[in-house]
Formats: sequence, structure tokens, C-alpha cells
Amino acid sequence: MNSLNWTFDTVADIYEKLRPGYVDELYQTIFEYKPINNTSSVVEIGIGGGQATLPFLKTGCDLLAVDYGENFCIICREKFKEFPNFSAVSGKFEDVFFNCEYDLIYSASAFHWIPEEIGYKKVYDILKDGGVFVRFANHPYRDKGKPALSEEIDRIYAEYYCKYHNKEPKPLIEYTEQQAYDRALIAEKYGFTDIQYKLFYRTRTFSAKEYIMLLGTYSDHIAIEETIRNEFFLKIEEAINRHGGEITIYDTIDLQLAKK
Repeated sequence: MNSLNWTFDTVADIYEKLRPGYVDELYQTIFEYKPINNTSSVVEIGIGGGQATLPFLKTGCDLLAVDYGENFCIICREKFKEFPNFSAVSGKFEDVFFNCEYDLIYSASAFHWIPEEIGYKKVYDILKDGGVFVRFANHPYRDKGKPALSEEIDRIYAEYYCKYHNKEPKPLIEYTEQQAYDRALIAEKYGFTDIQYKLFYRTRTFSAKEYIMLLGTYSDHIAIEETIRNEFFLKIEEAINRHGGEITIYDTIDLQLAKK
């Protein structure tokens, strides 16, 4: 997995447009746990297209974003140019030097790219006493209302994706509360306390063409050789069109909160 983190920056513009943001209730939960204002200093690990950034900037906090992709940093500097409290630096979080301590550090659908023992330890070290680490991510699950479509897409994945990556086909499994709980407890190993977690749910509906554009922002899909990838995506597009022209994705968003 860690060898694929370069892929996102190659599709930064599409990623910024198609990757989803997060629900309002998630931010309410974060700010109830750790109030943030214009005296607060915050770090975002893996800003991507800025899908999770605006609610933090609106608090008035000083926000430093770190992302491996220079194109993402360029996009977000322009996107948030009206916020003088925003800055972005390109580089791996593991390698970036931080010259102060922070009130809150968060990562949205990005922290899994960092080796656990390096990431959690560094976050802990650069937080102020009483500072908070926030980790959240979106976990999409394919259309529950169209099992025949989902089965057909599974067969396409077995033929193209699994063969290319030399993986055994596995059934798609919806993200569970147990997984969220287990992920939350990781922070305990690195000295964090007052650990909490919460799940949020939503649905998103895409046309066939929109859905394959979304798939084109996934690292392991980008890494497939272009000719094979194009045929793979065409087969999925055709399958969706045979089943009504739309696909609904059921998202589970997990949130973990932990205090230094």
C-alpha cells in the first residue's frame, strides 16, 4: 500500500472534484470534544483536495496542512486563499519538521498511509498537553439495492483488478462498528487517553460515467496499466448502464478521538 501514495497527486484535480467531504455531525462531535478558535493551532495530515479543511478554517484557527502531493498543496493554497490562517507544505508527515506544539492534529482518510508506530508517536510528540488527535475516514460500500449489479461488478473486479494485482477475489464487506472500535484503541498503545469513537452514515448516487471517474481517484486503480484499466472501467460503466444507469454507494464514516 505505501508504494502507491504517489498515485493521488497524478489525478489531483479530479480527486478534488469527486472525493466526498464529511457530514456536519462529524465536525460538531469533534468541536464538542475539543473546542477550537482563533487562538488554536491545528495540523491536517494529508489534505488531499481539502475535503475536510473548511470547517476547521472557519473556526479561525491557524491551520498547517501537510501533504505528500505538491499538486494537492497548490490546489488547496488557491482554494483557501481567502484564509490568511491557512498554509500548506508538501512532504511526508514522517519527514516534516514541526517547530511548535499543536492543540489539535487531524487526518481524514489519510493516516493509514503512515506506519502506525511512526505516525502515532510523532502526533503525540508534537501535541500540547491536553491536545487532541482526530482520525476519521470514509468507507464506501456498493449498492445494497441492486445485488445483481454488485455481483456483476464483483465478476469484473475478479477478471481485471484481481488478476492485475495478483489477488484472490474476496467478497465486499461493509465497514463495522467493531473495526471502528479496534481502530480507536490503537491510540491507547501510544499514550493517548479519553479515547472515543462514533460512526456516521450517508448515501451517494452516481451515474455510470461519474462512478468510473471516482474509481479513477483510487490509488490501486490508478496503478493498473492504462489499457487494462480503460477496459476494466468500461466494463463497469456498461454494467451500471444495464442496471438502470445509476449506482448508489452506502458510506460509513468512522471517527476516532484521543487526548494527550
